[in-house]
Amino acid sequence: MDDKILDVNTTPEESEAEVKEDLNAHNKISRYKKREQTFLIVFESLFSDTDVQEIADNFTDSTAQFYSDEAIKTAGVIQEMATELDEKISAFLTKGWRINRISKISLAVLRVAVYEILYCEKIPVSVSINEAVELTKKYSISEDASFVNGLLGSLVKGEG
Repeated sequence: MDDKILDVNTTPEESEAEVKEDLNAHNKISRYKKREQTFLIVFESLFSDTDVQEIADNFTDSTAQFYSDEAIKTAGVIQEMATELDEKISAFLTKGWRINRISKISLAVLRVAVYEILYCEKIPVSVSINEAVELTKKYSISEDASFVNGLLGSLVKGEG
């Protein structure tokens, strides 16, 4: 929410309506932005055992910005499924590689993408892969983007 001066002439009902309007506005964002927010929450969760809702609340407290409800919910599901998702990712690593060698950025992107590919039928696989690569390019290096693309391609083809 932006910094608004509290109007002493505003009724509690009007104030509540403004808050609801602001909350609705923050949930009306693009699919890509929600995916990016999900990635950011998942990425941060890799550094602690903090619950995703607490991560989102801390973000809001420190920046006066919001993560969308959908991003928080999806990140929570991904956090709960982390072991299963990591097993799927590990199955497509080249021989001699372990999941702990993957950069945190790539791991967070992969968790989001693998979750989408396996459990979100409404999202085309090609979109999940393309946007995973774009997120990796934005937050990491080109070699990581190639790695993410190759691993997800292998997963989709079933080459493990």
